[in-house]
Amino acid sequence: KEDYSRYQVLPVASTSAEEKPDQKEKAPNKSLPHLLIIEDNPDVVIYLKTCLEDQYQVGVAYNGEIGIRMALDSIPDLIISDLMMPEKDGYDVCNTLKNDERTSHIPIILLTAKTDAASKISGLRRGADAYLIKPFDKEELLVRLEMLVQRQKRMVAHFSRELHASIKPDELHTGAEEAIQVENTFMHKLQEIVEKNYDDEGFSLTQLCHKIGMSRSQLFRKLQALSGTSPSDYIRSYRLGKAKILLQSTDLNVSEVAWKVGYKDPAHFSKSYQEEFGFPPSATER
Repeated sequence: KEDYSRYQVLPVASTSAEEKPDQKEKAPNKSLPHLLIIEDNPDVVIYLKTCLEDQYQVGVAYNGEIGIRMALDSIPDLIISDLMMPEKDGYDVCNTLKNDERTSHIPIILLTAKTDAASKISGLRRGADAYLIKPFDKEELLVRLEMLVQRQKRMVAHFSRELHASIKPDELHTGAEEAIQVENTFMHKLQEIVEKNYDDEGFSLTQLCHKIGMSRSQLFRKLQALSGTSPSDYIRSYRLGKAKILLQSTDLNVSEVAWKVGYKDPAHFSKSYQEEFGFPPSATER
């Protein structure tokens, strides 16, 4: 049986599968990262929330099956999951979410009372990003989370550089850390879809979501987590990047280039181009 002597234990009003709103809780700060706790022990949930609620928007699921569903629905920035749970355990959570394109980028910390190497290796093989052995203290938890947040920031910086360089999908860097390499597949897919459709003025976020198989909110949170940009801004920047290349390398005039990259209104194109590059398309050096 697990030793919870180091946890701060407070009364729990509800132990339903999904956390019920508490009117006494303060409203979440939506500017904070969204962290999902998947844990069936109410005392551990309260301890985790006490540690984290000032630095994260915290959501809770009380079993693995509901946790998976909540993760797919909300696309959190981080997940802390217990290993041993009813319905689906932490291994199932990792295996499902790490193999789903919508959630593969989300760092997952597994909580476990098991200290044997075999359990840790099993979790790592299923995609767990870190392990915490129960009981743990607040400082250890916060350090682990901060390390994962910093890793995500490096990934955002990497993909942001790639996007702004207007490079082709097959030129994406593959020598970075493992988390970046895994998400290269998604970025390849995204770029290939936009590459095939950017010249169609009817191609929009709706069509992109349909082709990539995600809802608007799922794609927004996924791409925001990877590159710091929204899908709509990504399409816009991609089109304008292509326009700049055409202006530099062909004799097409501004209106012709606008049509080539999916803009039916040259005036709107010129305004967007100026906002993107800081100068009008007519001033682009050949």
